Amino acid sequence: MSYYVKETYYTLQGEGVHTGRPAVFVRFAGCNLWSGLKKDQNNAVCKFCDTDFVGTDGPGGGKFDGAEELARQAKQMWPDVPNSSPFVVCTGGEPLLQLDQALADAFHRAGFEVAVETNGTIEPPPGIDWLCVSPKSGTELAVKKGNELKLIFPQKEIDPERYLNLEFDNFRLQPLAGPDLEENTRQAVHYCLEHPRWKLGLQIHKILKIQ
Repeated sequence: MSYYVKETYYTLQGEGVHTGRPAVFVRFAGCNLWSGLKKDQNNAVCKFCDTDFVGTDGPGGGKFDGAEELARQAKQMWPDVPNSSPFVVCTGGEPLLQLDQALADAFHRAGFEVAVETNGTIEPPPGIDWLCVSPKSGTELAVKKGNELKLIFPQKEIDPERYLNLEFDNFRLQPLAGPDLEENTRQAVHYCLEHPRWKLGLQIHKILKIQ
């Protein structure tokens, strides 16, 4: 199987439970909720995505003709440091349109702990080490258990409490980015204080201005 990747890079995880942890990011091209093109955004299921996942022309991106080739690319980006716990974050777009058992196994053979950030509409292959689901309004969740549920807040027609009966270990509320970020952050802080099963999540990479 070939894999189409927008970009690969080494940085710090900027959000969620693993905030601050060094990671190789593999951003897959394509999404099932939006084409990624501005002309289609008004009709997209998810209208607030802030990530470029169109094409394969980003740094470290391209078409990879097999799982081992992509796993090698990721491993080359990890520092050659003993006992450093290699960590790969598969994101997008929607990574589960492409991430399959063969690629998860190849990442594991390369020594990686494998994390996935998904919108939760597609079942993951077995063996994912860290599964983070970020539900989007207007979609049906296929993935109802995992390590982390990260809800962008606020979203129309979404009440965060509807997710608390699902089998996730961590519940994070992340303020919706954009022109109303300050007000959305204020609302998210207030909501977490009123509903303490939720923890506030911030996009630290944007605050630090790193990739």
